Amino acid sequence: MTGEEIVDAMIRRYPGLEDCTEEILEASRAIIDCFEKGGQLLLCGNGGSCADADHMAGELMKSFEKKRPLPQDLKEGLQLASPEHGDYLAENLQEGLPAISLCSQTSLLSAISNDMDADLVYAQQIAGYGKKDDVLFAISTSGNSQNVVNAAITAKAKGLRVIGLTGKQGGLMKQYCDTAICVPSNTTAEIQEYHLPVYHTLCRIIENRFF
Repeated sequence: MTGEEIVDAMIRRYPGLEDCTEEILEASRAIIDCFEKGGQLLLCGNGGSCADADHMAGELMKSFEKKRPLPQDLKEGLQLASPEHGDYLAENLQEGLPAISLCSQTSLLSAISNDMDADLVYAQQIAGYGKKDDVLFAISTSGNSQNVVNAAITAKAKGLRVIGLTGKQGGLMKQYCDTAICVPSNTTAEIQEYHLPVYHTLCRIIENRFF
């Protein structure tokens, strides 16, 4: 299926997202380009959006809907590295797409919050991890979460592409996004309900491209 066909299938289930079509396709192209250039996807958010960042990273780092066999050279390398365990690893490991949820670094998050400022928890990680070919996927229902906005600003300064997933108004974050997917609601719970099909659709398009 093409990206357009995958988005069309989503819209049939969630017609309210039709106005987000071009932004979703643009975001998928940016992430695909990032992975093709050897970059990584960095994700962040707070509360439910933090859970969404973890969720999306999980869908990309292992099989989502398609089988992802390892390349033959890695299989052979595993078998050479360990005659005892190599066959098991070669048959059971999967290809992953490098996606890192910045929300999951518990000790680092608490250290930054304690030693620096809670508004810097994601920006500091962008300063450390971020490279030019990477993409920041910033999730905020309001678009006004200061730690997410600071991450977007830092990402722009380091030359990363910034994709925002937010609500109808876009908030402060929107001005720092190369692509802003603004779902059609101003209510937190409804925005979160729309966010899931959006990032699942992105994962489908991306996985379809590589596998």
